[in-house]
Amino acid sequence: MEGKESNRLEFTGYYPGVVGRITELHAVYYHENWGFDVSFETQVGSELSQFMARFVPARDVLWVARVDGLFAGAVAIDGSGADDEGARLRWFIVSPEFQGLGIGAALIRKAMQFCRDAGYRKVFLWTFEGLAPARHLYEREGFQLTEQHPVRQWGTIIEEQKFEIHI
Repeated sequence: MEGKESNRLEFTGYYPGVVGRITELHAVYYHENWGFDVSFETQVGSELSQFMARFVPARDVLWVARVDGLFAGAVAIDGSGADDEGARLRWFIVSPEFQGLGIGAALIRKAMQFCRDAGYRKVFLWTFEGLAPARHLYEREGFQLTEQHPVRQWGTIIEEQKFEIHI
């Protein structure tokens, strides 16, 4: 975090309340910026809760970024399907007040290092067209767009995109 010496950035895993914080940040950000409805929030909350309930430390990871103790963002790797379709990068988000400080790039690097260390040969993620800063981070890491199609979900129509990387 250049030029912000007073801010202390740290990365942690799970801590009490973080599932709610990740869900809330997704719900608020995507509602305010993309008009997503309650079905998005309930999907994030449900799937993230299920992920944490079956979490296996050697297979899965949740990285949480904190600045001066404040929740700043997160990313997860779900390795449960790694043998079939690949490990899945999920719930990547940086709170708007912390965007532009390199936190997103650091989260993606940490997630991908976990994948390499775990021996995953393929990683994929689902997103949608219009999230240019995130797409830039994915492509800088080596992800390539492999699928794109319109989908009606979360109260709107989006161009869903799948990105993959073979490592």
